[in-house]
Amino acid sequence: MNNIILIFVCLFLGIALQKVKRFPSNTYKILNNVVIYICLPALALYYIPKIEWDNKLLFPIGVTWIGFTVSYLFFSFLGNRFGWSKKLTGCLIITAGLGNTSFLGFPIIQALYGEEGLKTAILVDQPGTFVVLSTLGILVATLFSSGSPNGFHIAKKILFFPPFITFLLACLMNVFDFDFHEYIQLGLQKVSSVMTPLAMLSVGLQLRFDRKSKHWKFLGLGLLYKLILTPTLIYLLYVVILDQNSKTIQVSIMEAAMAPMITASILATSHGLKPRLSSMMIGFGIPLSFVTLVFWYFVAQFI
Repeated sequence: MNNIILIFVCLFLGIALQKVKRFPSNTYKILNNVVIYICLPALALYYIPKIEWDNKLLFPIGVTWIGFTVSYLFFSFLGNRFGWSKKLTGCLIITAGLGNTSFLGFPIIQALYGEEGLKTAILVDQPGTFVVLSTLGILVATLFSSGSPNGFHIAKKILFFPPFITFLLACLMNVFDFDFHEYIQLGLQKVSSVMTPLAMLSVGLQLRFDRKSKHWKFLGLGLLYKLILTPTLIYLLYVVILDQNSKTIQVSIMEAAMAPMITASILATSHGLKPRLSSMMIGFGIPLSFVTLVFWYFVAQFI
């Protein structure tokens, strides 16, 4: 509950700081860089070496891979059909395709399903959401922000993306059963823990409540996909088609229903993909998700 309260405090603080004339207007860019280049790598190096692999873990891991792939197909189709700009299409693919599986997901899942549920949530987030962000997310952000991207440029951007480099290192540590000294682990945990307040402060600094905004219909479409269609897709695939009914599946559905990912918004913003819509997806998606998550929790109980 403290994490959830912290999210709203930092969000509203960022909104309030917009009114301070002497406060630097580009502060959010600095915060974005701290989150992407410092906090995310620390998160990977702390959690991934501790994961114990099993074939059944493919279900939670697959949640974001499935959701993001369908998001790409869905919004690419709509973008081509209605003549959207590349930046608008790219923004919706990224922000609707990636869920807030850690900032919101971890505390909510732990409260509802305990430590066992949290272990599943970490699998949804790390080899799932985190890797999709670092690979497909970067790929889409580059493709839809640049007029003429080339394969070498994209590959270079992915391979030299600090969170992706540290993810590969963390995977090697997992394979060779190696972890850092407990003092280093404590340091990594402390660094990664500031990601939530910094990211939400950044979102608050960019959020605008403009009634005349041209983004409202796209905001509604993006949130419809993220909060309703994505968990519905996972439910139909895992429960109806594959006939799975474990607590792992329940957690997977709940994680699929989480609000848009804060870091995904930052990634889209840093590539110029409709920054205002990106921040609106977070600012409106997070509070709205508390309503839709109640619905999905009751749905999951009947599995």
